[in-house]
Amino acid sequence: MTLSEEDYIKIIYHLGKGDQGTVSTNAIAEKMETKPSSVSDMIKKLSEKGLVNYKKYQGVTLSEYGLKVALSIVRKHRLWEVFLVEKLEFSWDEVHEVAEQLEHIKSEKLIDMLDKHLGFPQIDPHGDPIPSKSGEFKKSIKRLLNEVPIGKEGICVGVKDSSPPFLKFLDKNKIALGDSIFVVDKEEFDGSLHIKIRDVDIRISDQIASNLYLRIIE
Repeated sequence: MTLSEEDYIKIIYHLGKGDQGTVSTNAIAEKMETKPSSVSDMIKKLSEKGLVNYKKYQGVTLSEYGLKVALSIVRKHRLWEVFLVEKLEFSWDEVHEVAEQLEHIKSEKLIDMLDKHLGFPQIDPHGDPIPSKSGEFKKSIKRLLNEVPIGKEGICVGVKDSSPPFLKFLDKNKIALGDSIFVVDKEEFDGSLHIKIRDVDIRISDQIASNLYLRIIE
């Protein structure tokens, strides 16, 4: 497979939210920042290789083989992100672009050794699950912070927005994965939240709260 083909497979996986959802060619074109005609040409190639199922006017889904390939790429990407953060001390807002390049390495032995060296991690630095070699991963029940009721507490387990500006904001305000966040109050006017982290009072906008995932503590 070419690097471009792998990129398309991963994009279809993410747009389908990992559950074999049907994806439109227009959505792929927007994500890839290319023309719909170019997407159609690529989809034809992927279909000929048995990686996707395509029906005109209905969209694209990954085949069983395509899903296996997608999970392998996702696994490599997220393992490299863990390595970059834990071993090379990259910050979590720097690793995505580097991992985008490293995910195309073909050596299966290297990735297996990397997984073992890291202690078989189950989540990446952004809280996303890392598939096992067989393509399995644990799914956790999580809610966006802006959906958590007042008086409830949860553990920060991931981010919806993994862009560098957002991650830098979290670093600046000392908000990290594993933090316990308690919702003190919510402004009715703009949805902004008053929260507590490590007994420190913080106020955050609805935009910030809508991009943080929590696992609720019952």
